[in-house]
Amino acid sequence: MPLGNILADFRNALAQCDNLVANSHRIDAAGASILPPLDQQQITVAAFLNVFIAWESFLEASLAELMIGLPTIGGKAPTRYVSPANLSAARELVVGVMRFFDYGNHDNVRKVVSLYFDQGYPYEPHLKAIFSDLADLKTLRNCSAHIAASTQIALESLALRIFAKPMPGITLYQMLMMNDPRSATGETIFVSYKNKLSLTAQLIAHG
Repeated sequence: MPLGNILADFRNALAQCDNLVANSHRIDAAGASILPPLDQQQITVAAFLNVFIAWESFLEASLAELMIGLPTIGGKAPTRYVSPANLSAARELVVGVMRFFDYGNHDNVRKVVSLYFDQGYPYEPHLKAIFSDLADLKTLRNCSAHIAASTQIALESLALRIFAKPMPGITLYQMLMMNDPRSATGETIFVSYKNKLSLTAQLIAHG
């Protein structure tokens, strides 16, 4: 599949996540929320998890295609250090002797692309540029998938770093819907991280 199609699939998935969040917060003619707060919270958290899954899917699909010689949207094919026969062989090569490859482990993703492509192109330097954001996203993803003391501590530590004040007991939903103080346009945390992933995917796909 051409990288343009892979990028389009990723963007469509992000748009669907946006729609889920927007629809869950719709109000009626009287200004009251159509859905109860618990539904809003669960839908928003699920939408965020879907953003992360879509990012992992983009990485997996683009990596396999580039490994078998597909060019970027810009027309440049990376210099490969591997030459799998087909997509199935490319995916098996990434997995290696493991049961699966975790595309949410961005350290390992960067290692793989540096091993398989000259200077990690077209993934680098873009993954490096947002590496701290990817670590934040992993913290948020863990909170969406696991409710535990350790994930709550990690979430509160991230909130402290972003908002510069303690936020004991903050929930993932609350954090996702808060305005990102680092955003010049007042984006929410959800939108801010989603847009960073979208831009990074665009830079990777275009080469």
